[in-house]
Amino acid sequence: MIKEFKDFINQGNLVDMAVAFVLGTAFAALVKSFTDDILMQIVSMIFGKPDFSNLSFTINDSVIRYGSFLNAVIAFVIVALAMFMVVKAYNAMKKDSDVEEELDEQTQLLTEIRDALQNR
Repeated sequence: MIKEFKDFINQGNLVDMAVAFVLGTAFAALVKSFTDDILMQIVSMIFGKPDFSNLSFTINDSVIRYGSFLNAVIAFVIVALAMFMVVKAYNAMKKDSDVEEELDEQTQLLTEIRDALQNR
């Protein structure tokens, strides 16, 4: 039973998922800090408030708090932009390695053809 548990823990998918979770958590903290400590401070220089959560209006004694929604939208856009940039960089690196692999396969095939012609 202990061996089965060790095998389960050491499965590649579980370890990959745990690493992704930890990196995702750290990335979320980084984005939150960037949003709160840098971007919203720049917004405060322009608009006078670093936080929109107090923005609201009232209709028939109902308070509509649209400021918190604006904060969430800004955070979402920043996360989406950051993820877009990460995926774009990853795809560029992957494309380069795919080209190298394709060239390696072509070189190998040409080498095999050359060797086959020499052996005739």
